[in-house]
Amino acid sequence: MLLPYNEWRHVFKLDPAKEIDEDALKRIATSGTDAIIVGGTDDITLDATLDLLMRLRRYAVAVALEVSELKAATMGFDAYLAPSVLNSGKLEYVVGKQVEALEEVGHMLAHADLVGEGYIVLNPEAKVARLTEAKVLTETDQITAYAQLADSVFRLPVVYLEYSGVYGDPEVVRQVKGVLRQARLFYGGGIDSAERAREMGKYADTIVVGNVIYDDLEAALATVAAAR
Repeated sequence: MLLPYNEWRHVFKLDPAKEIDEDALKRIATSGTDAIIVGGTDDITLDATLDLLMRLRRYAVAVALEVSELKAATMGFDAYLAPSVLNSGKLEYVVGKQVEALEEVGHMLAHADLVGEGYIVLNPEAKVARLTEAKVLTETDQITAYAQLADSVFRLPVVYLEYSGVYGDPEVVRQVKGVLRQARLFYGGGIDSAERAREMGKYADTIVVGNVIYDDLEAALATVAAAR
């Protein structure tokens, strides 16, 4: 049985723009992870997204598409994650691109398949931060305020702390978790070892493991059991 997003403890995130061989893909998909998110920041194409989806469909694991690039949106995924970068300096990354995506494919999606994510981007050097002109947040009070906005005002089902390749501050994650009332807390960034997976797994409901897949597959696989 495939787990719904609100039961995920550990997920891998695969970038369609990056190459992964069949053996590595099989090990990721059969690792015991709760789901695989397909998504990235740039160079995302429909062909690459479809190719990765078809390869993943050989395995009994939930596969979700993060709809960050409209031209790569396609049917066939178990869930669709609609990210809004709450601290973006561009309105299009808060609501614009999401509306465009729903205009294109929303009529084909069941309500239960579509999951809103309130992204809070916390690494100013990351591609996603530069692309969205994300406001730099240095104070925990600022970060928790955005989290409360997503959770209590917008009622988004997911708050996503995104450090994009660098390891974040566990104390910030702990405090954000403390202000959430209904949203599930996703954490992504710098989880490249079992130790870090365990540490962030104490506070985040779901940890997202991405870059290390391409740098150190064994370390990536070790995060699955550690997240439990």
